[in-house]
Amino acid sequence: MTQPDRGTDEDPRAFTPPLGTGDTTDYDRAIRAWTRELRWRGAMLDLLAPRPGETITDVGCGTGSFAILLKQHYPQANVIGIDPDAQALDIARDKAMRAAVAIDWRQGFADALPAGSADAVTSSLVFHQVPIAGKRSGMAAMYRALKPGGRLVFCDYCRQAGLMRLLFRLTVQRLDGVEDTQPNADGILPGLIAEAGFAGVTERERIHTLTGTIAIFTAHKS
Repeated sequence: MTQPDRGTDEDPRAFTPPLGTGDTTDYDRAIRAWTRELRWRGAMLDLLAPRPGETITDVGCGTGSFAILLKQHYPQANVIGIDPDAQALDIARDKAMRAAVAIDWRQGFADALPAGSADAVTSSLVFHQVPIAGKRSGMAAMYRALKPGGRLVFCDYCRQAGLMRLLFRLTVQRLDGVEDTQPNADGILPGLIAEAGFAGVTERERIHTLTGTIAIFTAHKS
Protein backbone atom coordinates (compact mmCIF):
# COMPACT_ATOMS: atom_id res chain seq x y z
CA MET A 1 0.00 0.00 0.00
CA THR A 2 1.26 3.47 -0.83
CA GLN A 3 1.59 5.51 2.32
CA PRO A 4 -0.44 8.76 2.39
CA ASP A 5 1.40 12.04 2.35
CA ARG A 6 2.01 13.10 5.93
CA GLY A 7 2.07 16.78 5.04
CA THR A 8 3.15 19.41 7.53
CA ASP A 9 1.88 21.00 10.71
CA GLU A 10 -0.25 23.24 8.51
CA ASP A 11 -2.04 20.29 6.86
CA PRO A 12 -4.87 19.16 9.15
CA ARG A 13 -5.83 16.34 6.76
CA ALA A 14 -2.48 14.59 6.88
CA PHE A 15 -2.48 11.26 8.67
CA THR A 16 -0.23 8.34 9.41
CA PRO A 17 -1.48 4.77 8.75
CA PRO A 18 -2.32 2.73 11.87
CA LEU A 19 1.13 1.16 12.25
CA GLY A 20 3.08 4.10 10.85
CA THR A 21 5.83 2.81 8.59
CA GLY A 22 4.80 -0.77 9.40
CA ASP A 23 2.25 -2.90 7.57
CA THR A 24 -1.38 -2.17 8.47
CA THR A 25 -2.15 -5.90 8.38
CA ASP A 26 0.18 -6.31 11.39
CA TYR A 27 -1.53 -3.59 13.43
CA ASP A 28 -3.89 -5.73 15.51
CA ARG A 29 -1.12 -8.15 16.49
CA ALA A 30 1.17 -5.28 17.49
CA ILE A 31 -1.50 -3.59 19.61
CA ARG A 32 -2.27 -6.85 21.43
CA ALA A 33 1.39 -7.60 22.08
CA TRP A 34 2.68 -4.16 23.05
CA THR A 35 -0.04 -1.95 24.55
CA ARG A 36 -1.99 -3.92 27.19
CA GLU A 37 -4.96 -3.61 24.86
CA LEU A 38 -7.52 -5.42 27.01
CA ARG A 39 -6.83 -3.08 29.92
CA TRP A 40 -7.40 0.22 28.15
CA ARG A 41 -10.18 -0.94 25.84
CA GLY A 42 -12.03 -2.38 28.83
CA ALA A 43 -11.58 0.83 30.77
CA MET A 44 -12.95 2.83 27.85
CA LEU A 45 -16.04 0.60 27.69
CA ASP A 46 -16.68 1.02 31.42
CA LEU A 47 -16.40 4.80 31.20
CA LEU A 48 -18.57 5.02 28.09
CA ALA A 49 -21.44 2.78 29.31
CA PRO A 50 -23.83 3.72 26.48
CA ARG A 51 -27.57 3.57 26.96
CA PRO A 52 -29.86 1.73 24.51
CA GLY A 53 -30.43 3.70 21.32
CA GLU A 54 -27.50 6.06 21.77
CA THR A 55 -25.28 6.84 18.80
CA ILE A 56 -21.58 6.36 19.51
CA THR A 57 -19.01 7.52 16.96
CA ASP A 58 -15.49 6.09 17.04
CA VAL A 59 -13.17 8.60 15.37
CA GLY A 60 -10.07 7.16 13.74
CA CYS A 61 -11.55 3.70 14.17
CA GLY A 62 -8.68 2.09 12.24
CA THR A 63 -9.16 -1.68 11.95
CA GLY A 64 -12.35 -1.47 13.99
CA SER A 65 -11.39 -3.31 17.18
CA PHE A 66 -12.99 -0.89 19.64
CA ALA A 67 -16.13 -0.27 17.56
CA ILE A 68 -16.69 -4.03 17.29
CA LEU A 69 -16.07 -4.58 21.00
CA LEU A 70 -18.49 -1.77 21.79
CA LYS A 71 -21.23 -3.25 19.61
CA GLN A 72 -20.71 -6.71 21.10
CA HIS A 73 -21.11 -5.41 24.65
CA TYR A 74 -23.87 -2.89 23.86
CA PRO A 75 -25.83 -4.30 20.88
CA GLN A 76 -28.60 -1.71 21.23
CA ALA A 77 -26.20 1.18 20.64
CA ASN A 78 -25.80 2.64 17.16
CA VAL A 79 -22.09 2.49 16.40
CA ILE A 80 -20.34 4.53 13.68
CA GLY A 81 -16.67 4.02 12.84
CA ILE A 82 -14.91 6.65 10.75
CA ASP A 83 -11.33 6.63 9.44
CA PRO A 84 -9.51 8.09 6.41
CA ASP A 85 -7.54 4.88 5.74
CA ALA A 86 -9.26 2.64 3.17
CA GLN A 87 -7.12 -0.40 3.94
CA ALA A 88 -7.83 -0.19 7.66
CA LEU A 89 -11.57 0.06 6.96
CA ASP A 90 -11.46 -3.01 4.72
CA ILE A 91 -9.94 -4.93 7.62
CA ALA A 92 -12.60 -3.50 9.97
CA ARG A 93 -15.46 -4.55 7.70
CA ASP A 94 -14.11 -8.07 7.45
CA LYS A 95 -13.71 -8.33 11.24
CA ALA A 96 -17.26 -7.01 11.81
CA MET A 97 -18.68 -9.50 9.34
CA ARG A 98 -16.91 -12.38 11.11
CA ALA A 99 -18.13 -11.05 14.47
CA ALA A 100 -21.68 -10.74 13.08
CA VAL A 101 -22.14 -7.14 14.22
CA ALA A 102 -23.61 -4.26 12.22
CA ILE A 103 -21.53 -1.08 12.27
CA ASP A 104 -21.80 1.99 10.06
CA TRP A 105 -18.27 2.27 8.59
CA ARG A 106 -17.40 5.59 6.95
CA GLN A 107 -14.25 6.73 5.20
CA GLY A 108 -13.22 10.26 6.10
CA PHE A 109 -12.00 12.61 8.78
CA ALA A 110 -13.90 13.73 11.86
CA ASP A 111 -15.05 16.92 10.15
CA ALA A 112 -17.24 14.79 7.85
CA LEU A 113 -19.52 13.98 10.80
CA PRO A 114 -22.81 15.90 10.97
CA ALA A 115 -23.03 18.43 13.78
CA GLY A 116 -24.97 17.24 16.81
CA SER A 117 -25.21 13.67 15.54
CA ALA A 118 -23.63 11.68 18.38
CA ASP A 119 -24.43 11.05 22.03
CA ALA A 120 -20.81 10.11 22.64
CA VAL A 121 -17.55 10.21 20.71
CA THR A 122 -14.56 7.97 21.29
CA SER A 123 -11.03 7.89 19.90
CA SER A 124 -8.05 5.70 20.76
CA LEU A 125 -4.37 5.75 19.79
CA VAL A 126 -4.96 8.07 16.84
CA PHE A 127 -4.18 11.68 17.66
CA HIS A 128 -0.51 11.08 18.41
CA GLN A 129 -0.13 10.23 14.71
CA VAL A 130 -1.41 13.47 13.19
CA PRO A 131 0.11 16.96 12.96
CA ILE A 132 -0.78 19.71 15.42
CA ALA A 133 -3.23 21.25 12.96
CA GLY A 134 -4.94 17.88 12.59
CA LYS A 135 -5.07 17.35 16.32
CA ARG A 136 -6.82 20.70 16.78
CA SER A 137 -9.23 20.38 13.86
CA GLY A 138 -10.06 16.77 14.77
CA MET A 139 -10.81 17.63 18.37
CA ALA A 140 -12.98 20.58 17.31
CA ALA A 141 -14.84 18.32 14.86
CA MET A 142 -15.55 15.77 17.60
CA TYR A 143 -16.92 18.57 19.77
CA ARG A 144 -19.22 19.71 16.93
CA ALA A 145 -20.40 16.16 16.29
CA LEU A 146 -21.70 15.79 19.86
CA LYS A 147 -25.19 16.66 20.97
CA PRO A 148 -25.43 19.08 23.92
CA GLY A 149 -24.48 17.10 27.00
CA GLY A 150 -22.68 14.55 24.86
CA ARG A 151 -19.55 12.95 26.21
CA LEU A 152 -16.03 12.18 25.07
CA VAL A 153 -13.95 9.12 26.00
CA PHE A 154 -10.45 9.62 24.64
CA CYS A 155 -7.42 7.33 24.89
CA ASP A 156 -3.92 8.02 23.60
CA TYR A 157 -0.27 8.35 24.47
CA CYS A 158 0.12 11.14 27.01
CA ARG A 159 3.00 12.83 28.83
CA GLN A 160 5.98 10.48 28.94
CA ALA A 161 8.50 10.46 31.77
CA GLY A 162 11.52 8.39 32.77
CA LEU A 163 11.57 4.88 31.35
CA MET A 164 8.26 5.43 29.58
CA ARG A 165 9.76 8.27 27.56
CA LEU A 166 12.60 5.99 26.45
CA LEU A 167 10.22 3.18 25.49
CA PHE A 168 8.05 5.66 23.59
CA ARG A 169 11.08 6.84 21.61
CA LEU A 170 12.17 3.29 20.80
CA THR A 171 8.76 2.12 19.61
CA VAL A 172 6.07 4.67 18.75
CA GLN A 173 8.42 7.37 17.51
CA ARG A 174 10.38 4.93 15.37
CA LEU A 175 7.18 3.87 13.62
CA ASP A 176 5.25 7.16 13.56
CA GLY A 177 8.04 9.73 13.58
CA VAL A 178 8.90 12.41 16.11
CA GLU A 179 7.27 15.58 14.81
CA ASP A 180 3.64 14.49 15.23
CA THR A 181 4.12 12.33 18.32
CA GLN A 182 6.25 14.66 20.45
CA PRO A 183 3.40 17.00 21.46
CA ASN A 184 1.65 14.04 23.06
CA ALA A 185 4.84 13.04 24.89
CA ASP A 186 5.15 16.62 26.14
CA GLY A 187 1.65 16.56 27.64
CA ILE A 188 -0.51 18.47 25.13
CA LEU A 189 -3.67 16.37 25.49
CA PRO A 190 -5.61 17.92 28.42
CA GLY A 191 -5.15 21.44 27.07
CA LEU A 192 -6.01 20.32 23.55
CA ILE A 193 -9.30 18.81 24.69
CA ALA A 194 -10.22 21.91 26.71
CA GLU A 195 -9.22 24.21 23.84
CA ALA A 196 -11.85 22.55 21.63
CA GLY A 197 -14.57 23.60 24.08
CA PHE A 198 -14.98 20.47 26.19
CA ALA A 199 -15.81 20.87 29.87
CA GLY A 200 -14.85 18.65 32.78
CA VAL A 201 -11.64 17.34 31.20
CA THR A 202 -10.46 14.57 33.52
CA GLU A 203 -7.67 12.03 33.31
CA ARG A 204 -9.35 8.80 34.39
CA GLU A 205 -6.56 6.29 34.08
CA ARG A 206 -2.86 6.10 33.22
CA ILE A 207 -1.54 2.80 31.89
CA HIS A 208 2.15 2.01 31.50
CA THR A 209 2.99 -0.20 28.51
CA LEU A 210 6.02 -1.44 26.61
CA THR A 211 5.45 1.43 24.16
CA GLY A 212 5.05 4.22 26.72
CA THR A 213 2.27 5.60 28.90
CA ILE A 214 -1.31 5.67 27.64
CA ALA A 215 -3.97 7.81 29.35
CA ILE A 216 -7.75 7.82 29.19
CA PHE A 217 -9.57 11.16 29.41
CA THR A 218 -13.24 11.96 29.71
CA ALA A 219 -15.00 15.27 29.03
CA HIS A 220 -18.39 16.53 27.96
CA LYS A 221 -20.08 19.15 25.81
CA SER A 222 -22.00 21.67 27.89
